Amino acid sequence: QAQLAESGGGLVQVGGSLQLSCAASGSTFSNYAMAWFRQTPGKEREIVAVIDWSGDRTYNIDPGRFTISRDNIKNTVYLRMNNLRPEDTAVYYCAAGPSISRSTMPYNFWGQGTQVTVAS
Repeated sequence: QAQLAESGGGLVQVGGSLQLSCAASGSTFSNYAMAWFRQTPGKEREIVAVIDWSGDRTYNIDPGRFTISRDNIKNTVYLRMNNLRPEDTAVYYCAAGPSISRSTMPYNFWGQGTQVTVAS
């Protein structure tokens, strides 16, 4: 069965950088959009960035600091985060769905999340 697995989270100081990875298995997701969401305790899950596998459509809440990219051969999506702030602290989730969206609703597959903590 199709699965998504995030990695790359951890503890970083203010101003530091992290690169998160999302490895897809069980499916090539050739017709799927891939997205990164994040969630803080007590708050709803929110969009960070999303990319269509065609590469034609993207969305990014902070393109000055965040970059979403993909490696189609490895079936992996990345989220590069620079100049991290304490408010970026959250669990970051990878998701896959049949169409690009800023909402959680269309996404059928989710990873278990990876914790990002920005210390100040």
